[in-house]
This record gives sequence, C-alpha cells and structure tokens, in this order.
Amino acid sequence: MAYFRVMTAQLEKIYALLDRDENWCILINADPDAIASAMALSRIIRSRVKSVTLARVNDIARPDNLAMLRYLRVPLVKWRSSMRKKMHRYAIVDSQSHHHPDFAGVDFSIVIDHHPLPEELTKAEFQDIRPQCGSTSTMMTEYLYSADIRPGRLLSTALQYGIRTDTGTFGRSCTEVDLRAYHWLSRFGDTSLMIRILRSEYLPEWLPYFTRAFETMRPCGRGSFAWIGKVKSGDILVVIADFFLKVHGLRWVAVCGVSGGRVISVFRGGFGNMDLGTVASALFKDLGGGGGHKNMARAEMALADVPEECRNGLEEFVFQRMLAAEKAQRGEKKARKPEK
Repeated sequence: MAYFRVMTAQLEKIYALLDRDENWCILINADPDAIASAMALSRIIRSRVKSVTLARVNDIARPDNLAMLRYLRVPLVKWRSSMRKKMHRYAIVDSQSHHHPDFAGVDFSIVIDHHPLPEELTKAEFQDIRPQCGSTSTMMTEYLYSADIRPGRLLSTALQYGIRTDTGTFGRSCTEVDLRAYHWLSRFGDTSLMIRILRSEYLPEWLPYFTRAFETMRPCGRGSFAWIGKVKSGDILVVIADFFLKVHGLRWVAVCGVSGGRVISVFRGGFGNMDLGTVASALFKDLGGGGGHKNMARAEMALADVPEECRNGLEEFVFQRMLAAEKAQRGEKKARKPEK
C-alpha cells in the first residue's frame, strides 16, 4: 500500500494552469493550517510562475500564530484591494470563497480545502475539497510527496503545526492519513521550533476576557454560551473557546463577541450527536454566514445588519438565535434517527 494517495493527475492539472509570466496570489483566512498550506502550495508552484504572494484577509492577534509567522519566517502580507491590479491568478487553501466577505468577487483558479462542500460548487478550474481529511496541511503534504519535493525544515514544521491544530493534536477529526503525514514530516521538521510556538499561547492582557467568559457563561440547550463583548480580534474568542475544550463536562461551547464591526461566534466541542457546523450555518443564515466541522465551527455577521430593535440587547439577540439553531439541529437529528 502506498504511503500516501498518489496525486500525479491533480498535480498535472495544477501545472497546466501555471505560466512563467504570471503573478499568483495565495489568499487565506490565516490560521496555522491555512498558513502552512499556503507555504506548501507556494513551494509547489513558485518555480513555474513569475511570483507568488501569500496574503491574509484577517488580522492576526493570537500569540501562537504570531510566533509561527516569526519563527518560521512566513512572508505573509495583509490583503488590500489595490493588489488586484498586480495579480493574474488566485489560489485559496483551507477555505472556500463563501467563508469570508473579502473572498467575494475573487476569481480563484485553485481551491484546496478540507471543510464541508458548499451548496454550490466553486467555478475554480482546479478544486480539491475533501471534508474527510483532518487538515488541509495533510492534503498539501500528499501533494509535496507526489511532487517528489522534500519540504525544508521551516515548511515541515509549519505543516506539522497545521495538522496538530486542526486535529486538536489528533483528538478530533483525525484520520490515518493525518497521522502518516505528521510522521513523514517529522523526519524534516524542527522540534525545538515547534515547542517555541506551542508555548506562545496567551497574552497577559487577555486574562480579563477569560474572567468575562466565566461570568457570562450559561446553558444553551445541551451546550454552553459565553458572551465576551467587544474584543480587539476574533482570535481572542478562538483562544477562549479552545480553553473550554479542556473543561470536563462541557458538551460544546459557543464563545461570542464583537470585533471589527462584526458579530462573531466560535464553536468548540460537538460531543455526542451535535453537529456544530450545522448550528453555525443556521445561526446567522439570513444575516451573515457560517459553517465548519462537527466539533469546531464559526459564524459571523455584520453588526450593521443586526435589527435595530435588537442592538441594545445584542447578547440576548445572539443567545436566542443560538438556542433556536441548537434546538433545530437536535430536532433534525431526532427526526432522522430510525425507530427500533
């Protein structure tokens, strides 16, 4: 049995899109898996095109993500609409065009992702979307292996970290292929750099947000809801939600707040039959967007789109929608369960 799935045919389709006179932009919603995957795709295509730019649509505040960029020397820039005139082609990894407003209107030639399939498939000339994979970093490791590219120390470490984060250190949505990819990359990665990144998890100024989470947490159906209020970055909500994964007895948690003029809800848990990706999709379906996996998801909407009569009670507005989405999801699960 082959160590990895053979990706020769897929690579040939990617190579057919490349032109040495064209500038490419790999556009991402930056998190460890997306950053590592963008680095890998850049490694695969950079010798066949004029230039490759790695750009992010989001702000980065989490210290572990900042440490990853620093220690692994990732040349990631903030996306600006003025960059469009310099680019000929676009690729997106670890996301799809409906996942973030800034992706709208971008004509992607390559889409590689492990999140659930959209209702309408993208029109990208090449797309590889595999929800069964634990991380996009795993998929990109397969591509490197099939391209006979030995990843360098920094790229290998990045891909290992991407796999670790999206599989919860192999505790969620992990497959045999994820384990194989991590094992293969361990031959080339740098353990000391990995440790330095892993130890950069919290900032002192974030501690009051944790206090706020403890004070506001309340039951929401069979899960828990915490309202943080205004935060500098949505990454803070992610950090707090990840923390609550370690609390015994919590089935799932939604950590919610406002950042950059957007209402954001981050979901973690999903133990039992609860599908958090479905709940996230339904939360702001008529006002924003959302989605994800069974045990980790996210939903967002513009603060300006909150009904005017609900703006003074924003926490309760989000909570009631959360409760309704959770109950609806449980009802769907119960309806599909076959009778004995």
